[in-house]
Amino acid sequence: MVRVVLDTNVLLSALISPSGPPAKIYEAWRLHRFEPITSSDQLTELRQVTRYPTVRPLITVSEAGRMINQLRALAVVLARLPRVTGSPDPADDFLLAMSQSAKADYLVTGDKSGLLALKKHGQTQIVTAVAFARLID
Repeated sequence: MVRVVLDTNVLLSALISPSGPPAKIYEAWRLHRFEPITSSDQLTELRQVTRYPTVRPLITVSEAGRMINQLRALAVVLARLPRVTGSPDPADDFLLAMSQSAKADYLVTGDKSGLLALKKHGQTQIVTAVAFARLID
């Protein structure tokens, strides 16, 4: 099974725009077309970001809660992450750590100036949501 780390921005986009590539990825995940990888760090970040005043009008509390619960139940949840540096944005290093720790095949992100510029981390290919949606289609 293909192992995939979904950047928090991809998860949020899936909730905000139900017809875009992130939503297609979210649907494929719920249909068990790939194995999602997450961590306690990402779950905390997702919970915090969905409470931002700019995001609250775009996502209901129940949608955000459902996604977090699905991640806990259906994803591989990593409790401890190795220390990794390498992202142009140090706040994204935990995503590289998740990819490395889980030996993920893909890291899906919308971070054009940061993670996507790396193209690869170890064995993990770093791709856009559009590219990954095409791969699983």
